[in-house]
Amino acid sequence: MAELPPLREVIKMHGLSASKALGQNFLFDEQLLDRIAAIPGDLQDRAVLEIGPGPGGLTRALLRAGARVTAIERDNRCIPALAELQEAFPGQLRVVEEDALAVDHGELMGEPFAVVANLPYNIGTLLFTRWLAENAWPPRWTSLTLMFQQEVARRIVAAPGSGEYGRLSVLAQWRSKVKLAMKVHRSAFTPPPKVMSAIVHVAPEEAPTGVNIRTLERLTEAAFGQRRKMLRQSLKGLEGGLSALEAVGVEPTRRAETLSIDEFVALARAIDQRMK
Repeated sequence: MAELPPLREVIKMHGLSASKALGQNFLFDEQLLDRIAAIPGDLQDRAVLEIGPGPGGLTRALLRAGARVTAIERDNRCIPALAELQEAFPGQLRVVEEDALAVDHGELMGEPFAVVANLPYNIGTLLFTRWLAENAWPPRWTSLTLMFQQEVARRIVAAPGSGEYGRLSVLAQWRSKVKLAMKVHRSAFTPPPKVMSAIVHVAPEEAPTGVNIRTLERLTEAAFGQRRKMLRQSLKGLEGGLSALEAVGVEPTRRAETLSIDEFVALARAIDQRMK
């Protein structure tokens, strides 16, 4: 491995600046980046997918940890900096110049893989729900270690009854184990974002039987789309929603944030049974 210049020098050398349009914020603290790369466990010779590597700060940490990294980057300004990492870590880094939303990640990787990424803020939630909504379970990804705005991270790990509990909480937790792994102060980024950030770690678990993910998505969208209303109101437009409440024994006067993950799963299962 060749000795690499500090990240700030790389940015200056290639004339890079964070693009607001692409939701970019750069991390330069190498110790912090190494801590992030350690969250998913031993990465030696493991396949890792990184979205939006930018100038390659987190990429360096993943490569130092021994990972075989596939990095998807749509900003061609960053490609020369990533090419230098390819030279420094021969055979460990593959760079794909694409929009991450337009790529089939499982097909691209071709083997089980971990996802580790400081996600661009403008596509982070969309990518996250896409990974959570895969039909095949367990999925090809073995874990997700993702940077979000702290507000979003708190919604992902929220418990029923809390103000942050919502659709993301249910979709993340019904067949995965989630935890808030690390908080990251806004001052760690260049330029500093207006909000704090946090890293969420997600590991897939055994999925409950008899539940279609699309049904659960429609159910949670309806229930939390009008979260201040009672379920008898918010679910009346969802086919099978009201009869599922009765079948499962959920009081129609309750509100979505009071239901447990298991109750949402039971409702989705009841809806599917009635649709057969």
